[in-house]
Amino acid sequence: MEELVMLRQLIGQLQEYVQVCGSQPLQQLQFPLLNQPRWCSSNVDDNSIDDYYSFMMAAGKSGSVRILEPSKPPPSKRYHKERTRGKSSGTTNATEPLEQHIWKDFPEDLYEAVIARLPIATFFRFRSVCRRWNSLLDSESFAQHCAEIPQANPWFYTITHENVNSGAMYDPSLKKWHHPMISSLPTKLIVLPVASAGGLVCFLDIGNRNFYVCNPLNQSFKELPARSVTVWSHIAVGMTMNGSSTSGGYKIMWVGCDGEYEVYDSLRNSWTRPGSMPSSVKLPLSLNFRSQALTIDSTLYFMRSDPEGIVSYDMVTGVWKQFIIPTPLHLTDHTLAECGGRIMLVGLLSKNAATCVCIWELQKMTLLWKEVDRMPNIWCLEFYGKHVRMTCLGNKGLLMLSLRSRQMNRLVTYNVSSREWLKVPGCVVPHGRKRQWIACGTSFYPCLTAVV
Repeated sequence: MEELVMLRQLIGQLQEYVQVCGSQPLQQLQFPLLNQPRWCSSNVDDNSIDDYYSFMMAAGKSGSVRILEPSKPPPSKRYHKERTRGKSSGTTNATEPLEQHIWKDFPEDLYEAVIARLPIATFFRFRSVCRRWNSLLDSESFAQHCAEIPQANPWFYTITHENVNSGAMYDPSLKKWHHPMISSLPTKLIVLPVASAGGLVCFLDIGNRNFYVCNPLNQSFKELPARSVTVWSHIAVGMTMNGSSTSGGYKIMWVGCDGEYEVYDSLRNSWTRPGSMPSSVKLPLSLNFRSQALTIDSTLYFMRSDPEGIVSYDMVTGVWKQFIIPTPLHLTDHTLAECGGRIMLVGLLSKNAATCVCIWELQKMTLLWKEVDRMPNIWCLEFYGKHVRMTCLGNKGLLMLSLRSRQMNRLVTYNVSSREWLKVPGCVVPHGRKRQWIACGTSFYPCLTAVV
């Protein structure tokens, strides 16, 4: 399992840390979680990573943890039970006493360096081990450790068609759905996720009156101040970071079809209109509201439909640009995507009774779309003769596609870099009886320490 591989890697990294610090080898060290005299040994096997979670929970209650030597196989469950009864198999020495002279100088940030590398979902289980681990979310040094770790796959924050007031998060690494309860979000309004950056998700109520920013993981929440311009029609929203983390602040931009737009700066906590849209950008914009804004560095890209193409805005320089790019024929439900700075296009290609999901890449020299991949034919056969609609969530290299018709409901992820198509388990809300289809959503990089 991926979690077990990651845990083994962490043990190897921890050994390197200890050797650099000049301590004893990892297999000779014992790791206290709480200052209590009792001990317990881990029992990690390939059959169930949940055994390791249970072990860590028990460790928080009983005292401290002893890491087994990598060269020795873990004891069987039968042997573990015998040890708890005070029996000895005759092959292992008795537990050595805790050597306080080793641990009195143990570096505190070493705990944080290792815990920061755990899977996000695992961390929330480990928070219940002790108060110190539970308080890591408020630690500046722990936030620094998290910032140094390369970002993995994004998560998806989604709204299902029967639960518009509560979201569902999908973790593609563990292939699991989570159902957060963000108590701060208004319950009397329908609030939709419209953009994300730096682990934060931007929400907009369905009446386009108020914006909200939230970290779905640590529940930090903020309602943005009222805008100076009131817009009742559809608007497109984009979000960027001022730096590499939320500590440098973030910006949110909305733009309407008539050319009105505003930018919110979190450092100033206010909306401003930096300038006017140039005459070279044709109005009205006729924005494709099914396609969320695309972010590359400090530039936002919005898809427009008349004329077909892309409108961009640089959040640093305030410069608008327009690119006239015709879309492929017979294309529906298309949206922009991005991977490594490349602009991609995802959509349903329908002709006669056949329908297929296709991926295009924008050629910078010719400003034309070039097809680079399409869904496997055996999957597309399921769409034959059906009126299929598609919602594309996320534009950060990993996409989630919600494909539905009257006869079916499918969720699929597509990795732009590896060109890998994977089916997603159905989203079933707690106490629900059937799988939900995704109404809307956005991707975000999970960050434990990002604050609004």
